[in-house]
Parts: sequence; structure tokens; C-alpha cells
Amino acid sequence: MPRFRPFRALRYATGDLPDVLAPPYDVLSEAAVAALAARSEHNIVRVDVPQDGADRYQRSAELLARWREQGVLVLDPEPSFTIYRMQFTDATGAARDLAGVLGGLEVVDADAGGVLPHERTTPKASTDRLDLTRATGTNLSPVWGLSLAPGLTDLLRQPGEPLGAMEDEGVRHLVERVSDPARVAAIEAVVAADDVLIADGHHRYAISRTYRDEVRAATGRQDTAAEETLAFVNELVPEQLSVAAIHRLYDGIPAEEVQRALAAWFLLEPAARPGPGTLAAMAAEGFLLLTTAAGSFSLRPRPGLFDGIRSLDGVWLETAMATTPVTVRYQHGLEETLAAVDAGTATAAVLVRPVSITEIERTAREGLLMPPKSTFFAPKLKTGLVLRPLG
Repeated sequence: MPRFRPFRALRYATGDLPDVLAPPYDVLSEAAVAALAARSEHNIVRVDVPQDGADRYQRSAELLARWREQGVLVLDPEPSFTIYRMQFTDATGAARDLAGVLGGLEVVDADAGGVLPHERTTPKASTDRLDLTRATGTNLSPVWGLSLAPGLTDLLRQPGEPLGAMEDEGVRHLVERVSDPARVAAIEAVVAADDVLIADGHHRYAISRTYRDEVRAATGRQDTAAEETLAFVNELVPEQLSVAAIHRLYDGIPAEEVQRALAAWFLLEPAARPGPGTLAAMAAEGFLLLTTAAGSFSLRPRPGLFDGIRSLDGVWLETAMATTPVTVRYQHGLEETLAAVDAGTATAAVLVRPVSITEIERTAREGLLMPPKSTFFAPKLKTGLVLRPLG
């Protein structure tokens, strides 16, 4: 089972969090990065999203060091955990109060167990995150892990020491420090009692493994801070989590060929253009939905064809399109998906249903992997609440 440890956190001295925090680097457009940087000369994107130039990672490292020297960022005097709460209303109208804890999660070898992926990842050739970690010697943004052990939610009900709060896009973010030894030990113990499933940040976790191996090779030690990586961990329970779908965009062949390939596996019926109620209807009535420039069609599995195949929309689509030479991309959000078809950047799209919490846990317990981009955990964690130095 994985270690989960407190650490001396590097935090912003200011309580004005909206000016300095940012969404994760991998969901930011260039325009969003520029807008965040314009909010404050100390916004975390100035370090976490290096701009052009061969020396961009070194410039990030120098800026981070300068902020520490100037007192913009302050190192906690002792190791602690950080409770991170997100309060919001999800897409179904349900009120959510998600509570997790930021700490150092053990970096384990691939297939070693303890920390588990839940879906296959798409290849990423870029070494951006590794280069940035090497230069800064800091974990800047957390992996999101789901604890399969019961009890973490109960341990986090009692507030910690308040450190700050902010509201952004309908989500209230609250941060509290936990340094009491007994409570720290209890959090460590419950997370270490069972596996942790990676919800978001598979690539970041893989980079942490590479960085750990480099530190081991350079130092001959296995007791450095590189043995763990910054992670937000919350309990895998339905009332905590909001999981949205990531839809499929198809390109490289005409929409008619996509439709023909799907028709071999699904019963197609004409449908109205997707709207706000479509995703709820899909979940309630059990269908997927194909949309093209020429029209939309509901997709219901042909009886018997998917027998013996896992009942996941992503698996069904992979099976149906396996012999069709098509390019597949992944898009979260109904409006964004429809926009890609309307603009012609995708010839067709298939809207899929969110994966259930029960299915996510079953996947983990059985050592299986879902197709890439099967789940979209929301809201996204803010970067900059806590940084974790590695030296």
C-alpha cells in the first residue's frame, strides 16, 4: 500500500488567492495563460507554464527562487497536510462538498501496485513537465488520487487551520492546514490502508517516476523527497465526486463512413440536435448519440453484439471502430464538441455517458484499464495552493 506523507509546504504569503492561483497547465489556452499572468506578477502560471525560449525552464526556476527570497512564497516551519475543499453544484444540480488532502504520495514502479491507473493514457512525447521539475526541483501541481480505503472523508470533517478561500466559476475553494501529530498520523494511516487510484494526472505521475529514478541514480539514495510526489487524495465515494464524460471526435474519413461503421454495431435512429437535456436523457434511457453536419442519430447497441464486452461506452466505440481508419480525438463539454463538428474540424462526434463511481472502483479492483479519456473529474484542482520542494 502506498505511503502518504506530510511535508513542509511552500505557500503564498498573500491571502488574495484569485490573483495567484491557476487551473492545471494542461487545460489552459495561450490566451488563458496571458490573462492569468496579467492578474499578478506573482501568478503561478509564470512559473508553471514557461513561455518560449530555450532557457524557459531555467527562467522558471530563477523566478521561483526569487519569489522565495522576496517572501512571496514562504516555507512552512514543520511538515503538515493540507485539507482542500471544493463546494459546488454539479451539472445535474446536486450540491457537492468535496474534501481531500494534499500530501506526498509514494512514487511506485509501473505495475507494482499501491498506486493504480484507471485508464490507458495517450502517448505524450513532450518532456515539458520533466524539464520543469528538473529545473525547479519542485512539484508545482498535484496528481489527483482516489483512496479506496474507507474513513478519509470522516477524518476531514473537522476543519483544520484556515489558510484561505476563494470562489471561481461557481466553485468555492477552501484551504486548511493540519499539523497536529495525532491527526497527521491518522490521515497517513487511512490512505496507506488501501490502494490509491489515479483520477487525473497520469502523465504527471509517470514524470515523477522518471525524476525519482534520476535522483536515485545521481545520489545512490532512496530516501529523498523524490520518492513521493505532490498529490490531492480524497475518498472514492459517490457523494464526493462529480464525473463527466469526455466525448469522441472523429476525423480523416467522411461522416457517412463513420455512420456506416457504427451502424454495424448500433441501431441508429434520427434524433434532434443535442441540447441541454440530451446528456441526462442518454443516461436515463441508455443510448449514445452520433452527430454530424447532416444530422444526429441515437445509438443503441444491437442485441447480442456486445455480449462479453465490458459495458462501457468507450469500449463499445473502440470495438465498433476498430477496423475503420479514422482519427479519434477527445473533447469535454457538449458545446465544445458540437462546435468542432459545426466548424468542420471534426467530421463526426459521438456523445458518451459518464462512467459510474461503481465502475471506476470495479476497474481498479480487477486491475483493468478503461480506454483513454474515459473520465473527466470536476472541478479541476487549482495550481499554486501548495508547492512541494524536492530538495
